[in-house]
Amino acid sequence: ALASGAAAVHERWPGNVLCRGRVSRGDVDSAVAAAPAVVRATMRTAYVEHAYIEPEAGYAQWSIEDDVERVTVFACTQTPYMDRDELAWMFGLQPTQVRIVPSGVGGGFGGKLDISIQPLLVAAARKFGRPARIVYTRPESMAATTKRHPARMSAALAADRDGRLLAYDFEGDFNTGAYSSWGPTVANRVPIHASGPYRVGAVRALTRAVFTNNAIAGAFRGFGVPQSTLLNETLVDMLAQQFGRDPLDYRFEHALRAGDTTPTGQRLAASVGMQACLAALRPGWREARERADAFNARALAGARVLAATTSSDPHRRYAAAKRRGVGIACMWYGIGNTVIANPSSMQVALRRNGRIMLYNGAVDIGQGTYTIMAQICADALGVPVALVDQTVSDTDLTLDAGKSSASRQTFVSGNAAKAAGEDLRARLLALLALPAHARLQLDGAMLCGEADGRRASRDLASLPADERGDVALGSGYFDPPTVPLDADGQGVPYATYGFAAQFAEVEVDLALGTVRVLSIHAAHDVGRAINPTQVEGQIHGGIAQGLGMALMEEYHAGRTDNLHDYLIPTAGDIPPIVVHLVEDAEPLGPYGAKGVGEPALVATAPAILNAIHHATGVRMAEVPVTPDRLRAALRHGGAR
Repeated sequence: ALASGAAAVHERWPGNVLCRGRVSRGDVDSAVAAAPAVVRATMRTAYVEHAYIEPEAGYAQWSIEDDVERVTVFACTQTPYMDRDELAWMFGLQPTQVRIVPSGVGGGFGGKLDISIQPLLVAAARKFGRPARIVYTRPESMAATTKRHPARMSAALAADRDGRLLAYDFEGDFNTGAYSSWGPTVANRVPIHASGPYRVGAVRALTRAVFTNNAIAGAFRGFGVPQSTLLNETLVDMLAQQFGRDPLDYRFEHALRAGDTTPTGQRLAASVGMQACLAALRPGWREARERADAFNARALAGARVLAATTSSDPHRRYAAAKRRGVGIACMWYGIGNTVIANPSSMQVALRRNGRIMLYNGAVDIGQGTYTIMAQICADALGVPVALVDQTVSDTDLTLDAGKSSASRQTFVSGNAAKAAGEDLRARLLALLALPAHARLQLDGAMLCGEADGRRASRDLASLPADERGDVALGSGYFDPPTVPLDADGQGVPYATYGFAAQFAEVEVDLALGTVRVLSIHAAHDVGRAINPTQVEGQIHGGIAQGLGMALMEEYHAGRTDNLHDYLIPTAGDIPPIVVHLVEDAEPLGPYGAKGVGEPALVATAPAILNAIHHATGVRMAEVPVTPDRLRAALRHGGAR
């Protein structure tokens, strides 16, 4: 598509370049030319399927309400208000004539941001004058929906004689397929993150989203950052090796910290837990490296006892052909949308029965927003979470809480839920004529409070209620503060960032080219873990997807439109996972929280690739690392 004279996929874009992304800071060319140490590498990635457990399903029904035509759509979606507005535009309606009721979404990962079955349902219901429903089969879902952007990337990383990072020069082309979908978001997010969570003197990161006649690529957990991190972490590992440094210690020395300035010129004032993540991994890292070195020494010596004792191969075959390695990778990730408006609105009310009703429009796609929004709101109110009921994700009943994407809901909607709880608390204290520090209590239909030895109460049954049965209503709104980027990508693209480090232990069969992941250790700076169990669940799920990206997942349209030919990790592929939660509180976050949905997977694949190198001496430049590709690399480069 980028070749000279290539046919244009769309007349509007004769060069097939949908858009470009750019971050430029400092004199990269001079720094690279003068640097005593420069490493270069390329990386190529494939289409990846979301493979959520629930394929697209839903129904639509037209009705007449107060002499106005309306349509209700019940379907899986990550963005009900965008669906509402798009359907209104498509069918010539006002937004108020469209009601979106999201189903209990069985996974999304970005794949349910784009509209899919909704217009088909609305058109069919109108055509036949009765409700219409649809359920995609798995092959239909895989053929009809977007994928992770395949990427072709190259970069150079320069350092001085002491190993300090002088410059990073990155170029990447991202195949967005036949239509744009979220291609611009990928092209603009990647340059911001391309140089990794490190102190780098000068950075130039250039991207293109490219139209092709291939499958459509769209939003997928990380918006291109998992792809670019593969290349960056390969180069950092190469420099550590060149300087004879421990890979973890080298990263620790050059990691971003509070007070540093990013490649976009943003000063990181607080909540930069990169070094803390690496420190949390250090004891386990050293033990794992020692285990791998001991295993490899025995394998090289040809010790027969290995086949009967320590090989992870259940059949104990080819023991002398096994090598183990331990690799590490770091990542950072901007929480929320890149620069553009990113608001969320919430409401919470007190009802006559003494129950709290949270009107929560933050769609739960499996990440737990219907749990943590209630927790945050209850804490802000000062009441037990057991008193909180919810009306969830309905464009007729809840305010717009924005998309469930970009790791934004805990940070953005969590702040809105906190503000709504604080607003309702202030109103209830005013009813009781009590000061802000008073303790609230709901005893059945009695609202009670106490402060400084003075008690007050109100019978909720005596208060007027609105049409929903609410006697008091609090509202909250939050939009993260950002500064638009200029032509060189300078500005404040995100209000806060997540940081993480992961290391992987692998065993490679040199004869077969197979890779078995033995363990993953993950340390994530989440600001504050509102619900630690859910945070750990997000990290486990992200690691599973990262493992698939590294070793097996590659979508080919028309050939792998099913879960027999398209391989995803199963329970047998997932190793023991050790999670370290680092809580470097974010002052802007609700009780210090940030987000973890996308950060959970970004470091996994590069850690596995670096572990493969430690085991074999081979640097892989394409994912997934399938047995045939690894065998070819081993034959070409040899294994130690």
